[in-house]
Amino acid sequence: MTVKIGIMGYGNLGRGVECAIRHNPDLELAAVFTRRSPKSVQILTENVGVYAADEAKQMADKIDVLILCGGSATDLPVQTPEYARYFNVVDSFDTHAKIPEHFAAVDKAAREAGRVAVISAGWDPGMFSINRVYANAILPDGSDYTFWGRGVSQGHSDAIRRVKGVKDARQYTVPVESALAEIRNGGTPALTTRQKHTRECFVVAEEGADLKRIENEIVTMPNYFSDYDTTVHFISEEELKREHTGLPHGGFVIRNGKTGWDLENSHVIEYSLKLDSNPEFTSAVIVACARAAYRMKNEGMSGCKTVLDVPPAYLSAKSGEQLRKELL
Repeated sequence: MTVKIGIMGYGNLGRGVECAIRHNPDLELAAVFTRRSPKSVQILTENVGVYAADEAKQMADKIDVLILCGGSATDLPVQTPEYARYFNVVDSFDTHAKIPEHFAAVDKAAREAGRVAVISAGWDPGMFSINRVYANAILPDGSDYTFWGRGVSQGHSDAIRRVKGVKDARQYTVPVESALAEIRNGGTPALTTRQKHTRECFVVAEEGADLKRIENEIVTMPNYFSDYDTTVHFISEEELKREHTGLPHGGFVIRNGKTGWDLENSHVIEYSLKLDSNPEFTSAVIVACARAAYRMKNEGMSGCKTVLDVPPAYLSAKSGEQLRKELL
């Protein structure tokens, strides 16, 4: 059976979801919803309608899973519990510290409506979360390390663009190679934020702007740069467009642990990602979770789930027989 997917929001993530659906034959794009004027939104899929966001609830009978592509700061805390009353939903909520309260709000709405909602689908939270759980379960005596990058942080880039005198900017999160090497060799150091990552900023300043002031505002910005060794490069708009238009990212999840009666043997588990496009990879994870949400609903489940609650087989388009033959 084909799973009919709706997309709420058509930015980088929404477009990525649309592309992922194209390459999953068991899924079908049913509708795209936008807060912009629908006539101004040109999608890639032929013969699929674009509708105003407030029309979505009237189309609940035509959509099996609604994928929410809004932002974690203000969109998803409101949208996910609201739409979970009408649809099975998936979101990519990624504010780690607020996941428990987001889960509680979505779980209440989804259970009352008899729907399934999968939250925080992506690569971190998401694929990295799964691998942290696997590694902890296998090596209970050990230490966890997560490194992000080298990659573009969209939130940090936006924070720089809000500094007076900045015309455009990109910010890269970069792992500290010496720390990464020590951990890969089995070390278990206690690392500060500054010892794990650096931040590299490429900034296009407005003509006549005070570059020293801009640099100081960036490197001392609380919650974004003040806890890191931060380098600011001022470049031309042409160089930014030529060298920094993509959205690459990735990272590493590593657990160093010990086994044996006296914990005499050491082991390193590492999972890594190297992504050309952060939003497109995130979209691919979300789409697999939409398939899982549909299957869980058909088995009579309801409420909020995370990737940690989804059986791996539910993510795959392959049958159980195929999985056992080809991948087990």
